[in-house]
Amino acid sequence: MGKAEFLTPKAISNRIKAKGLQKLRWYCQMCQKQCRDENGFKCHCMSESHQRQLLLASENPTKFMDYFSDEFKRDFLELLRRRFGTKRVHNNIVYNEYISYREHVHMNSTQWETLTDFTKWLGREGLCKVDETPKGWYIQYIDRDPETIRRQEELARKKKQEMDDVERSAKFIEEQVRRGRDGKETEETPLFTELKRESEEEKGGSGLSFFFFFPGLLTLFSLSVLHSSAAPPSVKRKDPPSSSDSKKRTVLNRVSVQMEERKKKQSSRTDYWLQPDIVVKVITKKLGEKYHKKKAVVTEVRDRYGAVVKLIDSGDKLKLDQNHLETVIPAPGKRVLILNGPYRDTEALLEGIDEKNFSATLTLDAGHLKGRRVTVAYEDFSKLA
Repeated sequence: MGKAEFLTPKAISNRIKAKGLQKLRWYCQMCQKQCRDENGFKCHCMSESHQRQLLLASENPTKFMDYFSDEFKRDFLELLRRRFGTKRVHNNIVYNEYISYREHVHMNSTQWETLTDFTKWLGREGLCKVDETPKGWYIQYIDRDPETIRRQEELARKKKQEMDDVERSAKFIEEQVRRGRDGKETEETPLFTELKRESEEEKGGSGLSFFFFFPGLLTLFSLSVLHSSAAPPSVKRKDPPSSSDSKKRTVLNRVSVQMEERKKKQSSRTDYWLQPDIVVKVITKKLGEKYHKKKAVVTEVRDRYGAVVKLIDSGDKLKLDQNHLETVIPAPGKRVLILNGPYRDTEALLEGIDEKNFSATLTLDAGHLKGRRVTVAYEDFSKLA
């Protein structure tokens, strides 16, 4: 019977029957021939081409088995890597997808008799992580590509750096809370000076001098209690020596200087800190994980509290409020810009970082204060772009 012509009903029927998987028992791996029924497979085994392939295989059977085993292993692992990556998956799921390809290498022509044997062999060779469960064997591909390993190390390094930033911010907040608590206790608890007698003739009385120090306020209370039975009314108190007055004036002058410096610092601080050409970090999660914890450069400041930033990695431009950004602390030796305080808008060189006090030592690099070393909190300076 001749072969059916193209696009005839018989040819279309044969093509439909040949499409998809057929029974494995009627497949010849040496000839890569799939038969549709037992009679067709019997005829194929009696054919001259099949006999020649058997003669070639009989000369060196190990060579052909190794070749088919390598083909099966390579295609199976490639499907596992491309389709599932490094996820843990049931071995039968991967095998069903593998055999769905019509021209695949059949397992009965390899060195492994069953899928379980092949799975165990993958675990022994270190190609996959293998574990047995009541539901069957599970495999997980081990990616040993140098580029993948480098990428994983880079991600781990970035994650560690982000964790360090989070811990540093948490320590900074805790330190601020502690400072506020200590300052409150200092305000509530007055400090007393040592008791000093102004004159030797005042032994009959007791002269008490109390100095109350409050932030920005000095109050001097002098209390003299004289017992009437110890001193007659005609006795007059002598004026205190001039050295005592000078000491009091020195203390008052010192306190006034401190008050002026504190007022100067408070007046120089503002509730906005954004400046162009500084590096900042996006801390808001409203834009998604794509932009969270990413570094950017401030290209434009709008209305003091808003800024247009350009991401360093992707180059995307975003308009954000200063509450969604935080300063970036570079490595020692890098240039920074002071954003708040008495040295605002001054460029400086980062000398060292004090993690315990959440501050850094900066050397001013501009103006008449060039060369002066100052201590600035983390939130008051940022890296220059």
